[in-house]
Amino acid sequence: MTETDPVLRALAHPVRLKMLNLMWPGPLSAAELARELGISHALASQHLRRLDAVGLVELAEERIRRGGRERRYKTVHGSPLSDQREGAPLLAETLAHSLRERAGRRAEGGEGVTVDAELWVDPRTWEDIRVRLAEIAAELHDAARSPHTPDTVPVGISMMAFPVQDATPPER
Repeated sequence: MTETDPVLRALAHPVRLKMLNLMWPGPLSAAELARELGISHALASQHLRRLDAVGLVELAEERIRRGGRERRYKTVHGSPLSDQREGAPLLAETLAHSLRERAGRRAEGGEGVTVDAELWVDPRTWEDIRVRLAEIAAELHDAARSPHTPDTVPVGISMMAFPVQDATPPER
């Protein structure tokens, strides 16, 4: 049995995945993350240490606050969610958890896009679509602002798109 990639293991927790999303547009401290996520400061710190240990976040600034030191971290841009085949089921579980939680908070009347498909397409079409999906995801991340920034709306996106093995047994 192979050992699971430590980065993938760090990503495979819904709270840590949400923390990475929150810190994408700018640095946050463990206290700020705790408030935003509704968890204890100690738990936020623990998750933050795990993300830091595998290089998914980096110290952005340190400042004196209330006589103590506040460390604010930001997501390392370009951090992979992982494209490893071995870790796909673990990551899919985390994404499914996030999707269930977000779907329960879907804004009334808010328009969205829902897709589920397993299709057969030619390789060039697949490559073109894969690149465009990555570009759309990058565009959304580039447009991200800190939580509760005026004139912004929270949006959720969970996406895994990949070639699958043919489930049909070959004819004899």
